[in-house]
Amino acid sequence: MPVKDRPNRSESREDASVQSGEAPEVYAVRKARSGWTLSRRGVLGAAAAATAAALRGKAQAGCPEGARAHAYSILSLAASPNGRLLASGGQLDYDIRLWSLPGGAFLKMLSGHDNWVYSLAISPDSRLLASGSWDHTIKLWSLPDGALVQTLSGHSNAVMGVAISPDNRLLVSGSLDRTIKLWSLPDGELLRTLSGHSRAIDRMAMSPDGRLLASADEGLKIILWSLPDGALLRTLSGHADYLCSLAISPDGRLLASGSRDNTIKLWSLPDGALLNTLSHHSSWVNALAISPDGRLLASGDQVRVIKLSSLPDGALLKTLSGHAGAIYALAAGPDGEWLASAGDDCSIRLWSLPDGKELPVCLMDPAASTSSTQSTQYAKDGVTYSAPCGSPIPTGAVCTCNCITGTGCDCVGYSGGGGGHYWHPN
Repeated sequence: MPVKDRPNRSESREDASVQSGEAPEVYAVRKARSGWTLSRRGVLGAAAAATAAALRGKAQAGCPEGARAHAYSILSLAASPNGRLLASGGQLDYDIRLWSLPGGAFLKMLSGHDNWVYSLAISPDSRLLASGSWDHTIKLWSLPDGALVQTLSGHSNAVMGVAISPDNRLLVSGSLDRTIKLWSLPDGELLRTLSGHSRAIDRMAMSPDGRLLASADEGLKIILWSLPDGALLRTLSGHADYLCSLAISPDGRLLASGSRDNTIKLWSLPDGALLNTLSHHSSWVNALAISPDGRLLASGDQVRVIKLSSLPDGALLKTLSGHAGAIYALAAGPDGEWLASAGDDCSIRLWSLPDGKELPVCLMDPAASTSSTQSTQYAKDGVTYSAPCGSPIPTGAVCTCNCITGTGCDCVGYSGGGGGHYWHPN
């Protein structure tokens, strides 16, 4: 996420921007749950947002005109290891949304944070969601029902990264307060605080075996830590501008880092040797994801494109286009067959891997979409789903709103018997 597009951090940072001659800021007043708030955006960031806003509502594959996943920019994504859920975190709506996979039907919205939701992580057993926010808290939610379990309040600034260990017993969080905290699960007890960064921590990644943590700060530094003891192993440097993204390969032997210097660097683990620098992008590299087989690196940037590169050599394979705004989040499916992307255009797109074709799946929240956009709604096993008009629904589901005719709700064409109800279009 670009630094200029964040909420105001502190008065000292404002003073520093004036003294350094940075571009002047513009301000916006918005009503949040906690009252009216003042946020600032850089002139360039505001212009980019205005351009993206003008393009919002543009139909994507499988979506009706005006469909959106969130009402505002999407900052974070997480796919459940069991392949059944995708979670997305919002910017100015401060909410988390849960989506059913593979169909992409909207399940529910999780509300509770009072500011931007920057980071998401789903536990390896797919039963717990952790969310980190600009409101300085971490929230734990049970899955798939989405009930709020606990709120952790140990950081003194925005929580930019969260990760859960393979044994579901350790939660790690990184913050703009320059610290990393280790928490026990499921009780949420604070175990220890790791100090080593001298600047705000922006990004974090845990190795799949849970033994190594990488964290990046605004001082262009990456620190490698051992887990669960929290010992500082080594410090890596090499980027020429802020680090925006980190990802560790499934075998734990490769670290990828993306930066505002428009490059991706590949590092060997655990020794931290620089292996390669990739210059495939023409703008900030905001998001990274590595496929489960470790052979494909996806990277999303500020100018709306996703690049697919082979690993470990880093050769550019494909460029994916379709988003109407900057890309802030990527998540690879646990089966390695799809990639989810999201960002400033309020949409979530799914791409097949390794070919990179956009899938005709629409992730749409009717409440966040334009007023003219309608949806089919159905219930199954006590859960209500929303999907674009005309979408098929599974056997055993009960239709509650069939808008295939385009006007209102008309649940016709379904019948019951034996195993329940089924629906078919007229």
